[in-house]
Parts: sequence; C-alpha cells; structure tokens
Amino acid sequence: MADEEKKEYSPTENAVMTALEKVIDPELGIDLVNLGLIYDVQVDEDTGQCLITMTLTTMGCPLGDLLNAAITDAATSVDGVKTCKINLVWEPAWGIDKMSRFAKIALGLHG
Repeated sequence: MADEEKKEYSPTENAVMTALEKVIDPELGIDLVNLGLIYDVQVDEDTGQCLITMTLTTMGCPLGDLLNAAITDAATSVDGVKTCKINLVWEPAWGIDKMSRFAKIALGLHG
C-alpha cells in the first residue's frame, strides 16, 4: 500500500493496533502487526464494535482459532471497544513483503 493510500486511524483504532502488537504468532514468534497480517481496523465509536480485517500466513493455518481468541481479547481490552469481529480474507495474499523491517530482521530475512 502506498503511503498516500494509508488509512488515517482514530485514537481508538490506533489503540487496537497497539494492543494487537501483543498478539504473537506462536509459530514465528513475531506479533501479527509486524508480520503484516492485520490489514485494517475499524471501530464504530458509537457502538463500540470493532472490525479487524486480516489474513493468515497460510490458508490451512492450524492456529486460526487460537489467534481469533487472542485478537478478540486484545481488541476488547481497549477502552471503548465492546465487541470484535474478525474479517478473515485471502486477498491480497500475504507475503514477506507485508512484514515490517523489524519482523524481517528478527526472522533473518534482512538480505
């Protein structure tokens, strides 16, 4: 996503993204945000409903249910967020290009 296309997040949405940095992919040992698995966060400030659009590293990822619970717990830990729904998508497909520089270095992909 080009810089000019990046979404402006509300303070609550930013807080959700920060909370999601504590959700670690158990296979890779890196948080979901730095892995680039979180595509979007939307919070309806009136209802407290949060919608997280994300993907997984692979379609058959056995950790989907575990991550679902951890993501929901992280999102609803933010003041003003009452519920969380996860929109799991496969397009655009995840690839290492979506990872942050931190994640790439941590996984030894800094070449």
